[in-house]
Amino acid sequence: MARLGFGAFLAPHHPIGENPLLQFRRDIKFVQHLDELGYDEFWCGEHHSSGWEMIASPEMFLAAAAEHTKRIKLATGVISLPYHNPYNVAQRMVQLDWMSGGRAIFGSGPGALPSDAHTLGIDPMTQRDRQDEAIGIIQRLFRGERVTQKGAWYNLQDAALQLLPYQEEMPFATASQISPSGMTLAGKYGIGIISLGSMSTEGLTALPTQWAFAEKAAKENGTTVDRKNWRVLLNWHIAETRDKAIDEARSGLFRWHNEYVTGTLRPNQAPFKSPEQAIEMTAGPGSAAVIGTPDDLVKMIKSVYEQSGGFGHCVGFVHDWANPENTFRSWDMVARYVIPEINGYVAKLRESQKFLIDNRAVFERAQQAVMSKIMENKDAAEALKVTNSPRVSAAAAQVPTGLGKQAAE
Repeated sequence: MARLGFGAFLAPHHPIGENPLLQFRRDIKFVQHLDELGYDEFWCGEHHSSGWEMIASPEMFLAAAAEHTKRIKLATGVISLPYHNPYNVAQRMVQLDWMSGGRAIFGSGPGALPSDAHTLGIDPMTQRDRQDEAIGIIQRLFRGERVTQKGAWYNLQDAALQLLPYQEEMPFATASQISPSGMTLAGKYGIGIISLGSMSTEGLTALPTQWAFAEKAAKENGTTVDRKNWRVLLNWHIAETRDKAIDEARSGLFRWHNEYVTGTLRPNQAPFKSPEQAIEMTAGPGSAAVIGTPDDLVKMIKSVYEQSGGFGHCVGFVHDWANPENTFRSWDMVARYVIPEINGYVAKLRESQKFLIDNRAVFERAQQAVMSKIMENKDAAEALKVTNSPRVSAAAAQVPTGLGKQAAE
């Protein structure tokens, strides 16, 4: 399979009760941690209600994160376009792009929380059309065009950006759930996609048919789409053993589902009866999450990649199932063991080791050459009588005395 980019998606989903100032600061440290581990992208969302999702301006958060990171791409995940004048969105993204040194990715959506739209007095039936309209305007502004256009929630007169993005072409992406609307929008404008629906079993089942909607819309609108710009979101918590991962995540997962998913967002959905049921239903066979080892996650990613037909980026959803220390440790293990396995970074190392093992007899000649030179020197030959056999590598010199003889016996 092709190499994948790896990233993280912070909605955020933080339990209510902790000092928000400390949560924000820890989120910044988390982005810095990902940057140091070599992750490619960090996504941050926009929400205005629910208590658990408290970042109202992803651009402001990402600008702060830019000051603590060096190379990781910083993506709005996502800006809810119906909530804003499209000119102001374009201006803020340009600001972020310059402040981050050209690391901004513009991710947009129609708005995920009905309570946010209600707060702003927006009819939910208009949200997807507004996102569509706004993307077209922002693309034109980024190309340097001057736009005069009036919509239901904005009025632009000779509007042009006085400063274009730092990047020659800032990447765009639109959120996609299970319905074809997100994919169709991506095809219409020839932009990337971040599939949020893949965190559910239904969403994973829908993945094989999703890309066709983007390709069809691209063909109809004279654009192109590339699977390299398709990001698939997955849920995981990783530890050294499956039992340890379960033990670390069980109580936080139970609270997340019962207090937020069902207790706040979806009251008609049944809560879990126990932490054990939460683990079984969330990360059991056929589920859309991994609570286990690096090998479990490698298997899951390969399966989703094959099932979908291929994508360019695997993005993990950031949650507080585990405590902060174990959460940081989980992402560390993904960087150390999962990413290298998926992208083939260690394949040649294993090949090199196997080649040496399979051809040890050939390399014994090197030791024979050393012995030959020693025996040619009278003093060295005498010294050999009271020392171990000469070693051919530093690692071999660490073998305890007599171990080789015991193995031979």
